[in-house]
Amino acid sequence: MNRSKYTALYILFDLIAALLAWGCFFLYRTHIQEGKPYEQALSDPNLIKGLIIIPLTWVFAYLLYGQYRDVLRKSRLKELGQILFVSFFGTLAIFFVLILDDEVRDYHRYYHSFMVLFLTHFGLTEFFRFTLTTRIGSRIKQRKIGFNTVLIGSDEKALELYQELENARHSEGYAFVGYVRVNGDPGILKSLPCLGTYSELPEIIANHQVEEALLALETTDHGKINKIIDRLNGTGVTIKITPDMYDILSGSVRINNILGALLIQISPYDMPDWQRSVKRLMDISVSALALILGMPLYLLIALAVRMDSDGPIFFRQERVGLVGQPFWIYKFRSMYTDSEARGPQLSSKEDPRITKVGRFLRKSRLDELPQFWNVMKGDMSLVGPRPERQFFIDQLMERAPYYKRLHRVKPGITSWGQVKFGYAENIDEMIQRMKYDILYIENMSIILDLKILIYTVLIVFQGRGK
Repeated sequence: MNRSKYTALYILFDLIAALLAWGCFFLYRTHIQEGKPYEQALSDPNLIKGLIIIPLTWVFAYLLYGQYRDVLRKSRLKELGQILFVSFFGTLAIFFVLILDDEVRDYHRYYHSFMVLFLTHFGLTEFFRFTLTTRIGSRIKQRKIGFNTVLIGSDEKALELYQELENARHSEGYAFVGYVRVNGDPGILKSLPCLGTYSELPEIIANHQVEEALLALETTDHGKINKIIDRLNGTGVTIKITPDMYDILSGSVRINNILGALLIQISPYDMPDWQRSVKRLMDISVSALALILGMPLYLLIALAVRMDSDGPIFFRQERVGLVGQPFWIYKFRSMYTDSEARGPQLSSKEDPRITKVGRFLRKSRLDELPQFWNVMKGDMSLVGPRPERQFFIDQLMERAPYYKRLHRVKPGITSWGQVKFGYAENIDEMIQRMKYDILYIENMSIILDLKILIYTVLIVFQGRGK
């Protein structure tokens, strides 16, 4: 299954729709409203500029709104509302930027022009999107497109769910690669190969390229749900659970699939699509400004580090980021070289390994400035849980298995936990700080990010860092 092919088709059709809509609108403005001949309208250089710039701008707007994420799982009704929203405000923006200062004989022409562009763009975009989404949905139903799926559970409930999905007239896209045992008993599910136990889920998912995980557990196994979800967190798979009668009666079940199996989806995303897009745009723009405008400060810090002690200016270390992927983090060096000759160690307030300049850099958080490059590369975000080394993650997992939930999002230069506690000096402090990072993940929003950034800036200027 080639996801990139379908994503490219969405982008291509959006470009065509925007190009046609702008061409029709331009001819309407110049020929019908202004009375210019077709030949003059078609030769207008503004038409050519618009046919290049406007479609690219629309695609950027859809990209920002998250329209090209997971194109194989789109809902036509939901997409209709999204296109309506983006088309309306996108057309409004075009009018304010390009059209509102045009001279017209009658201001009612503004209204007519707005409606022509809005309805033409929305209509063409929705037509192409509806056609493509319907085509993809049809191929899923015909089992020509499927998503590698693992069934967690092996007793009556799992067998019932498996048979319901496999015997359905139309497929929902689940291509089962096997099942995972919850107990030592292999259970009664004989139609699928057993891939192992739930403790092996990360390895199973990586080995079989699993995209979806369906939990069908007996009532007696419900106590293991959190452990299973902790194993799945950070793997990037979509998690769905079969609800029991208590979930239904308590009103906690929200489902939009009328004909499909009754499954509750645990969303892998902690922010709406548009907020995640704005967060990434904010990451890039702020980091770019910080790297460019902060260059004189970086040179001063580099000079101070060099003069203070022997060794490199920058410090590079492997950390673990989104979905458990390792990456290299960069800092200004704040310790003497070979400070970890005896193995990984956490720093403390009176740590003799910290240099004189390094102590100031840590207190003001200026040692973290090179991480703007990590943000630009996409390894990190401005705000997110601080990334740790695998050595300490292994220790944390023994005492707090839910630590893996932090890998659901990109690590950050600053975090709620970092603002509250600063650098952790031991595992106990890391666990204490982790509570705030998990709270952040469960309440992620652009507003919360801005608050954390504001407090971080205050800490930098006041030198209150730990």
